[in-house]
Amino acid sequence: FFVISGYLITSIIYTEKLEGTFTLVNFYERRARRILPALYLVLAICLPLAYLWLLPEDLKKFSGSLASVILFISNHFFSNQSAYFDSAAELKPLLHTWSLAVEEQYYLLFPPFVMAAWRLGTRWIFVLIATLALISLGLAQYLSAAKPTTAFFILPTRAWELLIGAMTVFYFVRTKPIMVSASLNQLGSTAGFAFLLYAIFAFDEHTPFPSIYTLVPTVGTALIILFATANTWVGRLLSTRGCVGLGLISYSA
Repeated sequence: FFVISGYLITSIIYTEKLEGTFTLVNFYERRARRILPALYLVLAICLPLAYLWLLPEDLKKFSGSLASVILFISNHFFSNQSAYFDSAAELKPLLHTWSLAVEEQYYLLFPPFVMAAWRLGTRWIFVLIATLALISLGLAQYLSAAKPTTAFFILPTRAWELLIGAMTVFYFVRTKPIMVSASLNQLGSTAGFAFLLYAIFAFDEHTPFPSIYTLVPTVGTALIILFATANTWVGRLLSTRGCVGLGLISYSA
């Protein structure tokens, strides 16, 4: 999710900067139209059901999570609660919004960063992004052992996942990987798909996450973005009507 989001947002910013049409106001307005309607619908549905079904203590926590979701800081709210995979998770109907909060915080920081660094050129922007990603990954690796719950939820330990998507954009710009051989596209996209499958079936609540282990699904996703052309079996699979339809409604669903 974070890799794809970082790729999408960076693609939008890069294209519009080249065209001279990028503005922060337009960027945030489009993000709001994309995100807020479905989010507010979920909140409106959860509110009466939580009132009817949750015990008083859980309802109190729900009220706090509701306020934090509106302010896009629910990741910090839940990082101060119990661990993500604990037995009370099913009593936190807005728990999944932590990732949306991380993404929104990223939106506030990354576009101004690109605007400030744009005059340096794509090579230096890539270097800066890669440096930030390495720092973020190092922090994630450290906190996954020292403070695993905090590491799971906060932007500084998740930023590198989004930045992998951003680096993928600048890799496209500089190397045009679409022109590589068909066999390399097939190999790269298949490896990416295999990485994803391994993470899905081999990782569990005991896997330190995010950490070095998280390179498996994130690099796998980047490989698919880079190499899954229409001529690869992974590309054909992801281009089927069912996959495309699911992708179109994935956020709102």
